Amino acid sequence: MYRYERSVRFQEVDAAGLLFFPNFLVICHEAMEDFFGALVGGYAGLIRGRGLGLPCVALETQFIAPLRHGDAFEVQLEVEHVGKRSLQLSYRFMRGEQLCAEVRETVVVTDLEALKSADMPNDVRELCQHHQVGT
Repeated sequence: MYRYERSVRFQEVDAAGLLFFPNFLVICHEAMEDFFGALVGGYAGLIRGRGLGLPCVALETQFIAPLRHGDAFEVQLEVEHVGKRSLQLSYRFMRGEQLCAEVRETVVVTDLEALKSADMPNDVRELCQHHQVGT
């Protein structure tokens, strides 16, 4: 499991003072970028240096408990499945022991010039397998 910690920022809340629901997905992407920071050149190197992206092709979200401005929380990222060209990732938003949201996302390794799926590079596969559920 990979852990990404931060707090809810003022600009991320809605009129009710709660983390605005689309921002959960923005934070998932932040956690994913941070996760791939372990690669040479990080996530930016994957995109700009190698011309590979990881666009989302499927998404499932469940909101369980609110997060408010200033709340500290942790995103627990796990790799559920590693395919030849795709990954299924799960994100759990935890405020202490309280589960606040769960997100499941499928991303596909994509050649950004051709805009077609591509085989997963070995270093990406190794990093993902290291954080895969059950390993």
